[in-house]
Amino acid sequence: MKVSFFTEEAFFLQTLIIKTLYGNIMEKKRGVPINIRVNYPFIYFLTEENIVLVYQIRAEEYVTGTDLIESGNMETYDVASPEDFESFIHTDSKPVEGRSIFMNHRDLDRIADEVNGQIQKIRQPKKAENQANTVHLVTSESAAGSLRVGLAQPKTVIGFPDAFSIGPLWRLPEKAGLDFRIEWLFNNINFEEETAEYERKIKNALLQIDDIEPAVPIYIWYGNNAEEQTALRFYLWLLRDKTNDICLMNTTELYEKYIAAEDGSAYFHTGLLDSKMLKQFFENEKKNLPLSEEEKIHFHREWAVLSETEEVLRIWRNGQIQNGQIQTVSESHFDSLIIAKLEERHQKQTSKDFILVAQLIGEIVAGLDELVHHFYLEYRVRELLYNGTLEIRGVPKSMRHYGVKLRNHINNL
Repeated sequence: MKVSFFTEEAFFLQTLIIKTLYGNIMEKKRGVPINIRVNYPFIYFLTEENIVLVYQIRAEEYVTGTDLIESGNMETYDVASPEDFESFIHTDSKPVEGRSIFMNHRDLDRIADEVNGQIQKIRQPKKAENQANTVHLVTSESAAGSLRVGLAQPKTVIGFPDAFSIGPLWRLPEKAGLDFRIEWLFNNINFEEETAEYERKIKNALLQIDDIEPAVPIYIWYGNNAEEQTALRFYLWLLRDKTNDICLMNTTELYEKYIAAEDGSAYFHTGLLDSKMLKQFFENEKKNLPLSEEEKIHFHREWAVLSETEEVLRIWRNGQIQNGQIQTVSESHFDSLIIAKLEERHQKQTSKDFILVAQLIGEIVAGLDELVHHFYLEYRVRELLYNGTLEIRGVPKSMRHYGVKLRNHINNL
């Protein structure tokens, strides 16, 4: 079965379209799950239209909306009435062909929640026999990939797919806090992946952290930047009820200790380091002492303070946490930098012309001695457009698709 997903960005409606193997579309119906039954490894979802979606669990990895759609593990069946659903067995009938079902991303997320809940039940009894020697927590999926390549088996690597230097932290990881954060990101940040997929990856990472077995040492990888330092405190808060030894791997300090003298470069984020470097760091530092209870409590208190804030921008300066805490700054903190870079570029032009936003942001980031999220800078460029500071040419669906220039008369920020 072929499954396609059309987003609100494309059609102003988030939908799931489940097609037959032949791709025919004979009729279209709404597919809101109203009842669920488990017949492992199959899960049945009854929709409002008396259609049953049947999903087969084939692996023990947590799934996202994209996984549900592209896996080919979903089929559709008809039932005469909701009462018939209670005795429905998919092997007693044939799947329906030639139908599309429309489902918004919240309904799709409900299906993913149920599938992942069943997967977690499967994983629980198998933890002991498949137990990893170490668990590694890191911010960004690219850094997680490097750790998976560089470190020896058996190990578990959890890459948390979030940008903790931006967006509100209020009441994370509670549902209200996660919803609040996701809504702000959806309304302001042009991530390259769908918001629903982004949210699902975060939920799956939380499930993986919850699955960590007792007695397995945990290593948290981070650098001296606001994103990873904030994430460090978040991870330690999530792990507060676990008794595992927790060791910290500060990649900025380890790079300076083992490589900087030979290489001469500066790295602010773990995601910028290759797998060989990370392997070297781990082999040299894996026997370090774990955090004490006092140190954990200190980080827990810092996270408790951060999680009460609704501000959306945090920075890191000179490799140190200012005043013992990550510094929260004004949402417009980088606006003057954007304007200054545009003025510099305009001075080199024979006449003031539009500058591609991707190039503008690339030059700004390259000139900084701190890590700044480029998606956040693009958000601030759009805010400067909205307040009349800048002019635009193109469509701001991504930083590669439009250019900006300063208006002839702007107000000082």
